[in-house]
Amino acid sequence: MASVASQPVFAWQQLGIIPGVALRLFGMRRSGNHAIVGWMQRNAPGGRSVFLNNCKPGSDPFRSFRGIEVDGAHAPQHKALRDMASVAGTAGNGALLVMSYEDTSPAEFTGERQVSGPFDEGLLTRNVVIYRSFLNWSASLLKKMQGNSGYSLVRRNAILLRAMDTYTRLLGLVEQARDLAISCISYDRWCGEDAYRAALLAELGLETRDNTLGTVQRYGGGSSFQKEAQSAEDLQTDQRWRQMAGDAEYQAVLHLAARDTALTDRLSRLFPADAAVLSGIAAKAPMANGGLA
Repeated sequence: MASVASQPVFAWQQLGIIPGVALRLFGMRRSGNHAIVGWMQRNAPGGRSVFLNNCKPGSDPFRSFRGIEVDGAHAPQHKALRDMASVAGTAGNGALLVMSYEDTSPAEFTGERQVSGPFDEGLLTRNVVIYRSFLNWSASLLKKMQGNSGYSLVRRNAILLRAMDTYTRLLGLVEQARDLAISCISYDRWCGEDAYRAALLAELGLETRDNTLGTVQRYGGGSSFQKEAQSAEDLQTDQRWRQMAGDAEYQAVLHLAARDTALTDRLSRLFPADAAVLSGIAAKAPMANGGLA
């Protein structure tokens, strides 16, 4: 995509700054989106950044975000919606801009309907897709919803099954990343490999100022499994599916997932260990005699 610095000044007037790096993120909920954004902010040019959280697909991101941070600190959303430049402008020219979209695949937007509405995608430095191993992602999402008393079992599973469909399409983008010039971040590798994180910073055009995992982000209530954890280093993010293995609701979800060939085909290439687990589940009948005898 075009260099941000080459764009006319007027294109960024609404934001109030000319970013040094402008990133648009896509990732499913419970895929480490906010942990990764926090890491990007800590490694932003001069530590300066503007983060627009959970923008509404199909709309102007400068008018449809659900939260805003400037230089890593929460900023007044209502004021920014009225006058973005008065809030974001304090970051100064050359700052990092991150616009995030949750549970959205850009592949769903074609023709005149664009994922960022009227925003000129040519202004972006890169698109970024964050993805996580299926077993741990689905376990974390279900665990999060089980903690919400307003969600019935039917509602939880309706949300999860729809999310699985979007998750599958996002994996399709990961497989086409080179052709589409998309930067992809595996949350699983990001959590466990310092060198992987450092290489990503270089790819994104960011400094290496703080390559640690940082503190646990509190968006979405923080960790669904370790409520008291403060350091991201303490999170057992690779054990979530094992921690949910005895949950009957999660077992039912996995039996359905194991029979979704579009999902399992992509997992076989991107997360073969997950695919092997699902293959074993698919070989077993969910209930003897269909549960009807």
